Amino acid sequence: MPDKIAFTASRAEVAQTARAALITRYGNVAPEDAEVIVALGGDGFMLQTLHASQQLDAPVYGMNRGTIGFLMNTYSETDLRDRLAAAEEAVINPLSMRATQADGTVVEALAINEVSLLRAGPQAAKLKITIDDRLRMAELVCDGALVSTPAGSTAYNYSAHGPILPIGSEVLALTAMSAFRPRRWRGALLPKDATVRFDVLEPEKRPVMAEADAKSVTGVVTVEIRSEPSVAHRILFDPGHGLEERLINEQFT
Repeated sequence: MPDKIAFTASRAEVAQTARAALITRYGNVAPEDAEVIVALGGDGFMLQTLHASQQLDAPVYGMNRGTIGFLMNTYSETDLRDRLAAAEEAVINPLSMRATQADGTVVEALAINEVSLLRAGPQAAKLKITIDDRLRMAELVCDGALVSTPAGSTAYNYSAHGPILPIGSEVLALTAMSAFRPRRWRGALLPKDATVRFDVLEPEKRPVMAEADAKSVTGVVTVEIRSEPSVAHRILFDPGHGLEERLINEQFT
């Protein structure tokens, strides 16, 4: 049963109030000294916490003080240590994004949910798609495209009509947003170890931005995306409410 708990919370008042109450009851240590990190907020804050703690040994247990809370457990103050002791662990690898801007600047970032490319002007984007150095689509005209992990497949990917992926499926989803040509092209499933490269065609006329979770890069001309096995995020869930169960349940609601 963990004794050393680090409590972190979003700036929302309800999250800050919960953090104060839990610290009063259970104490608090710095994240680098913790056996487990408890994140209080919504899914966006959970992603922030996972990124911030990726170099630490402690897993992250979220309690929902936000809106949807897909990555979070229900909030309760009374039985936290017992819940932590019984929690089930899911391990996920993020995506690595390497985005090159028109001036040659290279921006690298990690994404737990997805890397997305979005048109940044009034005209549709034109993208060339290469998978593992093999040209797969010479021209995709669309509002955007994304590559999603299984963990992120119920987020932006699902809103764009992409598939929900089982957590252990070892695949990535490549999904188009409002594809115009090929008309109604919905994307593809790719092996987890695939490297996806997007080249932006006509970047001055049709500017594109890239996003890795919350990190944005404007004026990109190429974006390379791959899974990053060297980084493993450990997330804790209450028994029977793990990430795999949530992904399955989402398909029947």
